Parts: sequence; C-alpha cells; structure tokens
Amino acid sequence: MQKNIQLSLVLVALTGSLYANSAIELEPITVTSATKTAQSIKDVTSNVNVITSTEIEEKNYTTVTEALNSVSGISFTSNGGLGKATSVMVRGFDSKRVLVLIDGVRYNDVTGISGAPFEHLMISDIEQIEIVKGAQSGVWGADATAGVINIITKDAKKGLHGFVSGEYGSFATTKYGASASYKEDSYYIKASSKKIDTNGFSAKAPKDEDIDNFEKDGYRNTTSNIKFGFNINETNKVDISHTIVNAHNEYDSGDANSYAASRTNDSFTSINFNHIDSFNELNVYVNKSKFDRNYSYGEYDGEVYEYGVKSNISYRENDFILVGIDYKTFEHENNLQEKYDNKAIFITNNNEFGFAGKTIVTESLRFDTYNKFENKTTGKLGIKNLNNSVEGLVLSANIGTAYNVPTLYNLFSPYGSTTITPEETLSCDLGIEYKNFKITYFKSVISDMIDFDMTTYKYNNLKGDSKIKGLELEYNKAIADDIVFGVNYTRLDARNNDSEVLARRAKQSLKASIDYYATTDLHIGLNGEYIGSRYNSDNLQGEQTGKYTVVNMVANYEINKNLSMYAKIDNLFDKYYQVVDGYATAPRSAYLGFKANF
Repeated sequence: MQKNIQLSLVLVALTGSLYANSAIELEPITVTSATKTAQSIKDVTSNVNVITSTEIEEKNYTTVTEALNSVSGISFTSNGGLGKATSVMVRGFDSKRVLVLIDGVRYNDVTGISGAPFEHLMISDIEQIEIVKGAQSGVWGADATAGVINIITKDAKKGLHGFVSGEYGSFATTKYGASASYKEDSYYIKASSKKIDTNGFSAKAPKDEDIDNFEKDGYRNTTSNIKFGFNINETNKVDISHTIVNAHNEYDSGDANSYAASRTNDSFTSINFNHIDSFNELNVYVNKSKFDRNYSYGEYDGEVYEYGVKSNISYRENDFILVGIDYKTFEHENNLQEKYDNKAIFITNNNEFGFAGKTIVTESLRFDTYNKFENKTTGKLGIKNLNNSVEGLVLSANIGTAYNVPTLYNLFSPYGSTTITPEETLSCDLGIEYKNFKITYFKSVISDMIDFDMTTYKYNNLKGDSKIKGLELEYNKAIADDIVFGVNYTRLDARNNDSEVLARRAKQSLKASIDYYATTDLHIGLNGEYIGSRYNSDNLQGEQTGKYTVVNMVANYEINKNLSMYAKIDNLFDKYYQVVDGYATAPRSAYLGFKANF
C-alpha cells in the first residue's frame, strides 16, 4: 500500500493529475497563477505544468532552472556554472518575456534588460512551481508574453514541524538548510534558510579545453524566507511573506583566467488581507520587490511596489467572476534615476457547462495605463472539454494577446532610445490529452519586438513580425508495479522579423526519466535530455552548441520516517558540451546529502 501511494504521488508530480488506476485518495493539485484565484488544475483551461515538492525532493534539484528544464517547451542557457547569468526560455521566448513570481511577488528585475535573474533562484523549501504557458497579459499585464512562472514556498502545518538538511559534493560544494514552523487555529509562523557555497569551475573556457586549466569562479547564495499569519476572526485573516536572496558570484570578465565579482541582495515582500463571506472572497494586498546588484563597474538598485484589490464572486456552482484593480510603480535608482507607474483594471469570468461531457470556458480582459507608454488592452479566451463518451479524452484551446514594455535601461541608458514602444504578441495553443499522453501545438506572432538594433547600436523596435511555433508531446505512465516512466518532446521553429532562426534555441529536444521503487525505502532514478541542432547566433550562424545528450542519476534511501539520505551524479557519462559558445559546463559531478525531519 505504501509503495502504491508513493507511485501515485510521483504520477501526480509528473502529470498534474492522477492517471493510475487506484482507489487511493490524494489531494488534488490547485493552481493560482492561471486566473489569480485557486482552481483545481483539471478545471484550468490554460496550458499548465506543475512541479510539485514530491518531484523536487526526489530529484534533489539544486536550482529552480534545473527543475524547470524537466518540463516540455522549456530550455535554458547559462554563461558557466552555478550562479552564472542564466536565461530560461518558454516556448522560444527568453526570460524578459516571462513573468516570474515568488509567492505572487514580481521577481523580474526592473534594473536590467534580461527579466528574472534565474541564476540566483535556488531550490529552498518550495511547495510547488506553477508554469502557465502562452500569453497571460490579459490576467497579469506586461511581461507575461510567454507565460507565468509562480514559485510557491511551503506553508506551516498544524503543530510544531521542522527539518535540517546538508549536502557535500564536487567542486567543494556544500549545501545546508533548516526550517521550523508552528501553527495553531489562530496564527502560524514559519522560517527557513538555505545556504550554498561552491568553489565552482571557470565560467569561461575555450571549446574542447579542460576547465581545470583555468582559475575557478565560485558562488555563494543564502536564500531565506519567513511567513507569518493570523486570523482576525472566522472570516478575516492576514498573511505576510518575506524572502531574501543574498548572493556573491565570481565570473570571467575577459578571458578564462580573468576575475570579476558581483554581489546581489534582493528581497520580496507580500502582505495580504483576506476576507471570505457568502458573497465573495476579497483580497487586499501590498507587494514590494527590492533589487540591489553591485559590480566593479557600478551599482544597480531598483524597486517595484504593487497595491491591489481583487474580489472572487461565485454566482453559480463552479462559476465565478473575478474583478480587481492594481497600481504599480517601477523605479530604477542610481545612474538612471528614472521611474514609471502602471494602473490597471482586470476581470476574469469562468463558466462550466454540461456540454459534451464537461466544458469549461474562461475569459479574461485587462486594461493598463502608463505614464510613459501607450495604454494597453489585452485579453485571453480559453476552452476545455472533458469528454464523457471517451474516458480520459481532454481537448483544450487558448488564444490571447500580450505585450512587453521597454525597460528603463532600454529607454534611458546610453544604448537606449526614448522612441521605443511596447511590443505586442498574439498567441494561441491547441491541446489533445488522452489518458497518459498529451500533444500541444502553439504559435505566437510578435510585432515590433524590442531588441538590440545592430544598425543603430541601440535598443529599439525591430519593425515587422517575429514568429514562434512548435509542438509539445508528453507521456507519463507507471509501466510496472514499481517503475514510472516519463518522456516529453519539443519541436520549435523560432524566427526573427527577417525570418532568420533565432539564436540559442534548439530545433528539437527530448527529455526522459525513469524511476524505480525497489522497496518502500529505496528509490533510484535516471533522467536526461537530448538537445538537437542549435547555433550560438541568429540565422544558423556561430558555433553549433547542440547535438548532445546528458544523463543524471539519483538515489534516495529513507532510513526511518524522520531521516533520509540521497546521492546523485550529474552528467553521469561525463559528456563534454557547451550551452553558450565559450562558456564551460560541469563535467561528471557527484553529491551526497541528508534530510532530517522533526
């Protein structure tokens, strides 16, 4: 029975729903990022993937990027090892077109040009990661062109709980963390912290050269989180969350033996008042994102404040309407001393019909005003049918509009231009799901994409349409009483306004995992990916950085209900490859760790 529960949990982690033929009752997965309110993943029309704590803990990921890379349609590039500049791409869109949230607070760096700094996102006490693909500006506003990634940290459980963990491995890497929480009916409090310290390896290395020939570029990261909440009465409560990311990174500013360092001290705070009555659920919230980056050549400070109100009104069983307003200010301090503000009103309506089984329709509309850019109206329409006549058949379709505003650096830096206007995107996807198999076609058209214009040597709108389209295939199944198999495939065609293939996007990728549960205490897993043809520059130019396969291995052993140990080997077959031309990747590396609960 224990093994059946374990297998079922893994299938939930892999698929977002339970396909195993079992009478075991498990908690359904709930997501909040698709409509700004909690919904069962089965009732969400958008294309959503959820990485649960079960998968995170079984794979023993170090970074959020590693976890995201297991999902179809997602890839990444990195300028070296741990802590080096990283871009996560969703369906061919780069990081600056993906809205990233930590407990609902914006993680996109207002002082930069690359969006969310994924390199500093370590796995630290995470409950689940929600990935909503496709244009989401109709719900979230700017910067959600490719979708939304919401990282949700764990909540306190009833009573007193906690854990300590530790890990040591290659490149003199140490990881250790702790968490403690207490919850009763009237209040809760929870605190956690995780520290990573590594000597690393050279960020840069000429192709086919041994990284041991060059100086090491280390990295340190301490990520801490505190949550606190209390019930005012039966219908009103307050929740507070605060996350700090403190990092020190060494990198190569010139050749592989050069040295440079940076410091990051970011924080993300949320205060939410929640009221529930027979008419609606009301949330009043204040969010703050603080960014502080320091390099030898300058310091970059910025802040984002968000104030909002939203009301979720249920007007018929399984039907609801969500309305809200928000106000945000974005400020780039230090050398630019520039800021802008954004006001918005938004509405989402969700209906369930008994047509051809169960049909769900969701419509979203949002109007944004800016003091520096054009006002924008965006929308989204989704439909999903769970067919009763063919058990396990699910059909879905989504269409939406989105936009990205220029960053303050795009506008006012020496390489900026104040004539830049927001880029606009039309996005759609069609999905067919049958039991363990899912196939999704997606397409996006981006008008006047904001990028660096080599003719003017400034950031500008590249006139014309850039087009991205592709196909995602996913399959997950328990193939025996003690074996779970998962595989996904992505085929991508991403082209700029001149119809040239965009750089650093693989034409195809294949990811697979197999998990063997030898006993109720022992789990052994293999996971890997194949990256197809990929070039370092646009129009299939520059170095070929694809055509390789990397395999990883992990083993978990539960000594007792309070203590477990694990071992993992990354790049099991010691494959040499480069994700970005001239930047090193890790050879075969091994790690050993433990976790103790109380």
